[in-house]
Amino acid sequence: MCAVNDESNHPICSAKGCRAAAVWVLAWNNPKLHTPERRKTWLACDEHREHLSQFLGVRGFLKDVVTLAEWEAGDSAADR
Repeated sequence: MCAVNDESNHPICSAKGCRAAAVWVLAWNNPKLHTPERRKTWLACDEHREHLSQFLGVRGFLKDVVTLAEWEAGDSAADR
């Protein structure tokens, strides 16, 4: 699902060059490539959540934004 920080073994933000711990999961799909129920994920720290959400949102790809804890507790996505 994601990159992991080697020191803390915690998932890290998907923003280019960011090594901060992920706090958010941005669930998305590209309707030209994926079936409607499929969800791809990007992870975000607090600083990059809005930027990554806007990037996906402008393209019509963003489906949901939840905390990493909520995402891990649920079993709602097959493609993590």
